[in-house]
Amino acid sequence: MAKALYPGSFDPLTYGHLDVIERAASLFEEVIVAVSRNASKKPLFSVAERVDMLKAVLAPYPNVKVDSFEGLTVNYARFRGANAIIRGLRAISDFENEFMMALTNKKLAPTIDTVFLMTRAEYSFISSSGVKEVASFGGCVKELVPPEVEERLVKKFATRKETGGCE
Repeated sequence: MAKALYPGSFDPLTYGHLDVIERAASLFEEVIVAVSRNASKKPLFSVAERVDMLKAVLAPYPNVKVDSFEGLTVNYARFRGANAIIRGLRAISDFENEFMMALTNKKLAPTIDTVFLMTRAEYSFISSSGVKEVASFGGCVKELVPPEVEERLVKKFATRKETGGCE
């Protein structure tokens, strides 16, 4: 069975992430979208909140499962029986870091391949950090994130309506 793992912080999930997930779901029998716990990052949303958002948004995809993990991605991929790790690329600048990580993962787990999927051009500028910054200043993010995520961002940054939001 072709099973893939798509790890990430997803803080928050964007339409760029969703684009990669949708295409991975058409390529693999099962895709596990897993929120990685990274102690060195200060996320806006807790792991539980991110998992909840992912489950809500990804409910229409029967072959996509949502989980969270801590530690090395390849160890979690082995644990889940994945034979591929999905990595999304927005621009060529993403490639160097992702390429080095893929080579390291291949050394640690030779039977697990990394599959790079370019996000569609219309999503290539979207980043989670950019979305958080726009939302924190009350900007409109409805074209950057799914509605469920937008609602959560509005709640986190209660200033949105006071500073303009969506027209």
